[in-house]
Amino acid sequence: MKPAFVLLLSLPLWGADGKQVFAERCSGCHGKNARGTGKGPGLVGNPRLSAQSVEQLAGIVQRGFPASGMPAFDLAAGDLEAVARYLRSLSTGAQAGAMPAGGRVSWGDPRPGDWLTYNGKLTANRYSELKQIDTANVRRLQLRWVFPIPYFGLEVTPLEADGVMYATGPNQVFAIDARTGNEIWKYAQPQTKGLDGDAAMGTNRGVAIRDDKVFFVTDNAHLLALDRATGGLVWEKTMPEETQHYGGTMAPLVVKDTVIAGVAGADEGIRGFIACYKAATGDLLWRHWTVPRRGEPGAETWQGTEPLTGGGSTWLTGSYDAEADTLYWPTGNPFPDDEGPDRNGGDNLYSDCILALDPNTGKLKWHYQFTPHDVLDRDATEPPVLVDAQYRGKPRKLLLHADRNGFFYVLDRTNGELLLAKPFLRRVDWATGIGADGRPIVKDPAGCPSDAANWSSTAYSPVTRLYYFLALEECTGSPVGYPDQTGQRYLRALDIETGKVVWEVLQPGPAKAKTWSGVLATAGGLVFYGQPNGGFAAVNERSGKTLWRFSTNVRMKASPMTFTLGGKQFVAVAAGPNILCFSLPEPP
Repeated sequence: MKPAFVLLLSLPLWGADGKQVFAERCSGCHGKNARGTGKGPGLVGNPRLSAQSVEQLAGIVQRGFPASGMPAFDLAAGDLEAVARYLRSLSTGAQAGAMPAGGRVSWGDPRPGDWLTYNGKLTANRYSELKQIDTANVRRLQLRWVFPIPYFGLEVTPLEADGVMYATGPNQVFAIDARTGNEIWKYAQPQTKGLDGDAAMGTNRGVAIRDDKVFFVTDNAHLLALDRATGGLVWEKTMPEETQHYGGTMAPLVVKDTVIAGVAGADEGIRGFIACYKAATGDLLWRHWTVPRRGEPGAETWQGTEPLTGGGSTWLTGSYDAEADTLYWPTGNPFPDDEGPDRNGGDNLYSDCILALDPNTGKLKWHYQFTPHDVLDRDATEPPVLVDAQYRGKPRKLLLHADRNGFFYVLDRTNGELLLAKPFLRRVDWATGIGADGRPIVKDPAGCPSDAANWSSTAYSPVTRLYYFLALEECTGSPVGYPDQTGQRYLRALDIETGKVVWEVLQPGPAKAKTWSGVLATAGGLVFYGQPNGGFAAVNERSGKTLWRFSTNVRMKASPMTFTLGGKQFVAVAAGPNILCFSLPEPP
């Protein structure tokens, strides 16, 4: 096992009696019980301290840690040793390894309860086995801390590992003490001028982590590797090969020893791609284009001139099946969004698809296209959720997907076979159904919906066998003016065997554009979700009954996550310009 992460802490120290010095000099920041305050992190049971020796802790005190505001201390040898021994005693029993020679920070194997990737799991199923917070006690859930980020419309899902949370804003990455919400380090660069779409607005959905690095996509589609201990830049790669309307908004995905990322910009015209890099060095290993050049497979599905900027964005994080060693990635709309002279006829592959790829080479294993010849911006950039379940009487390896076109799909992820396609809306105008050949039976290509579901997280519970997500009944009403939309939003639970809605929760207020919030299901019998118009709530997974709600008073645009630290479960979500972190109250 690799040694675990050790973080240097700010500890003002004095005197030979370590405990007494702490009470007199440190409790104002770290609390009388050493469990932390708004000014300083908790130290009791802290895994980032536990494996450091007394000598190493003494060295920290002597050197200080200016990046975190800690000065160096010139103490007598006896005083220094006493202080170090007391600090060591505070974390006895916490799981951590030793700091290697030279003082470098190193990292351990993942711990149960960490949230290590965008959806918590490589399968993209935002279902957590954590159950300390459950249907019986969720009503007692309290806000633990708030971390502000200077951007009002956060869409990030934070990651958490070894007691450190990683969150993003526009061209910004923050490392946060997950116990207290205190900032550990920050990386930032100016936003890029001249971009389009969400990238121009500063949208970013998070990072990926592996070993000693944090991976981040900038607004102009550069992939960065940052030092996980300090936030310093390790390497930077420009993902696009040529200048087009490329942007970056997504959280990368780590698969084995590689990091994989995609690009935004199809609404303005790009040639979409997915790129895979060696995590250690940033070397490009492969690139898979989503729009073929003339003579390549799929080129025959484009009419007119060669689609050099045919769209097919890849801005939503994909999923990965380790057993099958297969990567699944959703793609966006073709360009232009409407019927253009270069798109007369043809399916326009590989837009609006799920691509099953070999993660070692980027080669296509199979694809499924949800909306051939899309003329209404029906991106398939909704989560490709992988589950293993009994399905129609036998064990199957499934891919679940609620598409923007209004249909819920169940695919056999081993070969792309369509097992189920049913509308999850009361009204779908553009197609009457999906045929036995897997193709839509089109009635009106420009008929609604165009935004029935979206990029926000979804979840499947193996307990209830229900699939949870936010839906928009869009085929009713009329827009009042931006940012209003037609229709009404619902939290819905679908039976994956039939596609039928088992229960739903109507969301208060009119639908607002760009307020897609995600869900998190847990083994505690709960479904957490952001109420688009200003709340964060937990409902019973079986009935949809609301059991707890926190008023955020801001439009919700992000997806929740959960983690454990020090034996305690936390739930966090981005709301407006803040990361909110909740937990049950401490026992009296």
